[in-house]
Amino acid sequence: MAELKTLQDLLSHEVQVLYSAERLIMVGLPRMIEKAHSQQLKSAFTTHLEETKVQAERLERIAAQLGVSPEGDGNPSMKGLIAEGEKTMHKDATPEVMDASLICGAQKIEHYEISGYGTAAYLAEELGLTEVAQLLRMSLEEEQKTDTLLNNLAKNNINQKAMPGSGIL
Repeated sequence: MAELKTLQDLLSHEVQVLYSAERLIMVGLPRMIEKAHSQQLKSAFTTHLEETKVQAERLERIAAQLGVSPEGDGNPSMKGLIAEGEKTMHKDATPEVMDASLICGAQKIEHYEISGYGTAAYLAEELGLTEVAQLLRMSLEEEQKTDTLLNNLAKNNINQKAMPGSGIL
């Protein structure tokens, strides 16, 4: 999209940015699943990969309703978050600290998505695009649920195992 002259243009841009993010996540999550040691974490990432595919399909439907291609300028922010996570995945880490690191990176991504979906849903509401807003809110709720799941997994399991001298396996 070359111009941002209206809120509709901005909404279309945000949908394209979110679509790019979801596509990048679909490439990154399998590597995170492979690197994870905790079966609970692997399961959470696997479930979220399936949700991500559905979210990308929703964005395709939304883009069609807006009369734009879901493909846009890409998403340099998500590329950066994924690159940061990739760099961490190549470090020498204990299995427990690697899992904690994966959650840390995943939550940064979730927070980015929560912000993006929340903003896009608000723009759609402002424009009176009720169905678009509902679809965006569905993805927002999924992202929030995933963030909460990862947070609980970190607090109640992974981070405790990663503490020095914990002896928890």
